[in-house]
Amino acid sequence: MKDFQDIDAHLEDWSALRSAIDFSGILIGNGASRTIWEDFAYDSLFENARTVEEKPLSQSELSVFDALQTRSFEQALGALKTTSRVNKALAVSSAAPRNRYYAIKEALINTIHTVHIPWRLVQPSTLATINAELANYSSVFTSNYDLLNYWAILHTPGIDDLFRSADSSFDLRNTRTDATRILYLHGGLHLVRNLDGTARKLPTTDSTLLSSFAINNTIKTLDDVPLFVSEGKVEEKLKTIRSSDYLSFCYEQLLTHQGALCIFGHGLGPQDNHLVDAIRQAKPSTLAISVSGRSDGFIRQQKRRYSELFEGTGVELRFFAARTHALGNSALSVPVER
Repeated sequence: MKDFQDIDAHLEDWSALRSAIDFSGILIGNGASRTIWEDFAYDSLFENARTVEEKPLSQSELSVFDALQTRSFEQALGALKTTSRVNKALAVSSAAPRNRYYAIKEALINTIHTVHIPWRLVQPSTLATINAELANYSSVFTSNYDLLNYWAILHTPGIDDLFRSADSSFDLRNTRTDATRILYLHGGLHLVRNLDGTARKLPTTDSTLLSSFAINNTIKTLDDVPLFVSEGKVEEKLKTIRSSDYLSFCYEQLLTHQGALCIFGHGLGPQDNHLVDAIRQAKPSTLAISVSGRSDGFIRQQKRRYSELFEGTGVELRFFAARTHALGNSALSVPVER
């Protein structure tokens, strides 16, 4: 490891880097969403759900999270769904689990509404830009669960999300594709977990249906638990990932990724150690990492941190200016309404 003083503050231009290296994959993080909508900078859906103006989590709902020792909405909703079904099977006349289920789901949806960019503000040119950039890679990995990438794919078909069954479910037996594939490592707002643990994409033939979120339509449906990994420690995230055939498949694809990998807008903080571990195991030939150039000192600090994360892997690290990447173009930014 170089001494900190030996690390320079130079950042490459993405266009030049791409012309020199064939990148087979990209890992997209929250920074890509924040380029477009600054409110995606929220730190915790759980904390926001406690204070959201419309129907926040009550003490009764918070006690469910405390009892399960989790901050994961999916785990809390899944546990309540199972409890409700067991109660029904045993003829136990208790509506409490079902009521808590609906209350938690509604708090989640209200919270998402407060931070997610409205469909009406998204420009078609923005979706076209995102789609065109994603199509440059064989595999697109994203830990974001917002709808921007999904909207982009609906805007210009051609990228395969692997939800091909008649009911838009994921089938582990049908994953081969010659097209660019997008893999939602932490699920997404447009994905739900079926009763048997499999994943399904919410049906829509028009992306404008998601202007008020198709997920809203599931508020009265017990079966549809949103499938996304939003909170918790790494151990909690891995537990959720392993409980889903779709999420497990996506994680396995990152573990076995071959070729050069671009990392854009991803801080890879302690909460994402499972992603770091997967990349270290995959040992891509080159890792190109975006850095937002705030100051020379900040750039050097970021370069050192990433170098330490992947020390000993033999992977070549390249660092480029985030603003030079298509997903980092400031022209994509939409002013947040207040």
